[in-house]
Amino acid sequence: MYIDDTIAAIATPPGIGGVGIIRVSGKDSFAIVNTLFKSAGTVPLGERPNRTIQYGTIVDSGSNKTIDEVLLLLMHGPHSYTAEDVVEIQCHGGIVPVRQILKLLVNQGVRMAEAGEFTKRAFMNGRIDLTQAEAIIDIIEAKTEDSLSLAVAQLDGTVSKFVSDVREQLIAMIAHLEVTIDYPEEDIEDVTSQEVREQLEPILTHMDELLATANTGRLIRDGIMTVIVGRPNAGKSSLMNALLRENRAIVTDIPGTTRDSIEEFMTIEGISLRLIDTAGIRDTDDTVEALGVERARQYIDKADIVLCVIDASTPLTDEERDILISVSGLNTIVLLNKFDMGLAVSSESIASMGTFTAIETISAKDGEGTAVLSKWVKELVYGGQVKQTNDAMISNVRHISLMEQAKGQIEQAITSIDAGMPVDFIATDLRSAWELLGDITGDSIRESMVDELFSRFCLGK
Repeated sequence: MYIDDTIAAIATPPGIGGVGIIRVSGKDSFAIVNTLFKSAGTVPLGERPNRTIQYGTIVDSGSNKTIDEVLLLLMHGPHSYTAEDVVEIQCHGGIVPVRQILKLLVNQGVRMAEAGEFTKRAFMNGRIDLTQAEAIIDIIEAKTEDSLSLAVAQLDGTVSKFVSDVREQLIAMIAHLEVTIDYPEEDIEDVTSQEVREQLEPILTHMDELLATANTGRLIRDGIMTVIVGRPNAGKSSLMNALLRENRAIVTDIPGTTRDSIEEFMTIEGISLRLIDTAGIRDTDDTVEALGVERARQYIDKADIVLCVIDASTPLTDEERDILISVSGLNTIVLLNKFDMGLAVSSESIASMGTFTAIETISAKDGEGTAVLSKWVKELVYGGQVKQTNDAMISNVRHISLMEQAKGQIEQAITSIDAGMPVDFIATDLRSAWELLGDITGDSIRESMVDELFSRFCLGK
């Protein structure tokens, strides 16, 4: 599964910048870079102090041409990102110097790294587990302070520690059960099974507590899909502009101005919102507008929050009644817009038409709506709390699925105990749970799955 060669990649984004970094990792890192590096000192790089910066130039040994002035950051394994010998070459930022240096390294026998291969080597060398590797992606992709904090907590091993502790308890129980299987003449099966049952109950409780954070963790990590719906000219685009504090959507008195969905990201209460302004929902013979209406209905099915905008300055239309019925039972905030023009629709009449999270009155034209949305974002994500706790929180869809499957196997083991099943049945259920939890941290995961996960990383990471 692991190839013991030396790899390299450009670790900085393409384009022009102050510094360009080429990362080299593997057993021959120091020796290969040493053939290209010229400095005042004559001591080989492999013999220079660990975690030091060396100044010099990179020279094409074939033509004796200087490519660039550089700083080298030396990191001896296992005290490096990959747990291997690592050299980071820092040159002037720009497309040409970094590419020329990388080309020289390849000419010296270095292999171009695959996407995520540096982090994959850190995992294979035991410096991090799989949950921590995935946390690195989340740190890179974090859009808010809260999503960054969640990713850093996972990198610190909060989920890993929980999973490891449970696996240790399960393997001890399995060993206890297998001793009973090996020595049936002792006639202690019932006693052993009940002891195991007592130990499984608190594990299930703790798993339930962690899984209860899944929705909050997902929303912090991925953001909230917030879909604005309503009939034409209800004020959807005005609301979006007010929330974004910019004229992102075209606002006119002509019905059907928004024919397609408009998407933007914003942050409220430390949470990233994917804000989507949809086409006004109505029956139409216009082919393009009809496609926009259909897309709006599809977004409703996928939304975390639906902002249903009603023109409250006029009596409810049949179109608005149909829209309200379609969003009833979801996380829907009904916004009675244009209240500054007088209310022709009451909150009581809206409430009688379905089940809604909230019914609020606003004037999108005057820039209202952010405070209302902020209030309900906190309620949805934190259950009314302003900030998340420091306890372990699960957010990765893969982790959630495996945790739920492991929990199911433990519940099956308890069912087997209560039914008086032989201990080998119980041991089989617990071993399945142990293996599923191992898939979370990477202790028992398949090679193909590892390759798929690390393919999500960028080159140089």
